[in-house]
Amino acid sequence: MHVPDGFIDAPISAATGAVAAGAIAVSLRGARRELDERTAPLAGLVAAFIFAVQMLNFPVAAGTSGHLLGGALAAILVGPYTGVLCVSVVLLMQGILFADGGLTALGVNITDMAITTTVVAYAVFRALVKILPRNRRSITAASFTAALLSVPAAALVFTLLYALGGTTDVSLGKVATAMIGVHVLIGIGEAAITALTVGAVIAVRPDLVYGARGLEQRLKLRVNGELVDAAPQLAPVATAPTSHRKVWLTGLAVSLLLAGFVSFYASSNPDGLEKVAADQGIDRAAKEHASADSPLADYGVRDVEDARLSGGLAGVIGVGGTVVAGTGVFWAVRRHRSTSQAA
Repeated sequence: MHVPDGFIDAPISAATGAVAAGAIAVSLRGARRELDERTAPLAGLVAAFIFAVQMLNFPVAAGTSGHLLGGALAAILVGPYTGVLCVSVVLLMQGILFADGGLTALGVNITDMAITTTVVAYAVFRALVKILPRNRRSITAASFTAALLSVPAAALVFTLLYALGGTTDVSLGKVATAMIGVHVLIGIGEAAITALTVGAVIAVRPDLVYGARGLEQRLKLRVNGELVDAAPQLAPVATAPTSHRKVWLTGLAVSLLLAGFVSFYASSNPDGLEKVAADQGIDRAAKEHASADSPLADYGVRDVEDARLSGGLAGVIGVGGTVVAGTGVFWAVRRHRSTSQAA
């Protein structure tokens, strides 16, 4: 759903840029409360993982594909404020290095893909967690639902922004119907990826999942070979033995594998926004990307003729750059928190 330059006019692009800047400023302050010495590196990894999975377009309908937006995943794993920053780092890297998403439309993309998805997903997630049993299965189910709803919400926000600042004369009713319809399908893929990832991390280190903090279960005792409740009260789940360093290295290895190898097999069909833009004539006003001459434009390394190698190298570079940039940002935020507390 990366919006290119030219889809939205200058006044609305500037307005969303101001909204994005304000949200990032608020998120930098909020992230200080969410991050600690364990989760700061994890946040950088989450950004890199989102970058990698966004390269994996999956087919959702005839001639259309979709990819992870990542707001729900980031919010649940590392917190809503840090989640906004994670997706924003990804969008910035994609726009500057890979010519994916317009630079003048960066505010639109952050507002739509980072802020909207994160806020909607985390609000739904928290509401579900309050009414569901406090266990791992419920956290996973809440993650699925939150991610599912966040994608059509982003499609709706794009439609509203287009209604305010669209640069072509098209039927807004048709745009809304097409955008929301296809992104409900994309949301199913988003939900599956989010639930599987959250479930996998909870299985090894539930204490590292922001949305699972305080996850509780009944204490059990083994009596005559059977597990029985020790008492009616609840007790915190014990921390899994897997070290957070091992989790980080495993996550980085998976991200590199996805971006460097699996991405070659991703669907080549246009994503939901591209398909709707082509069908409805929105793309008539699209402008050439300011970074179109980047050596990594379109997720390939210039002058590398082998398509598989070119795309794989670009993916590895993207993951590496995103994890370095993201980790640097989150360590700086964490260090500022520590300095402020010491003062």
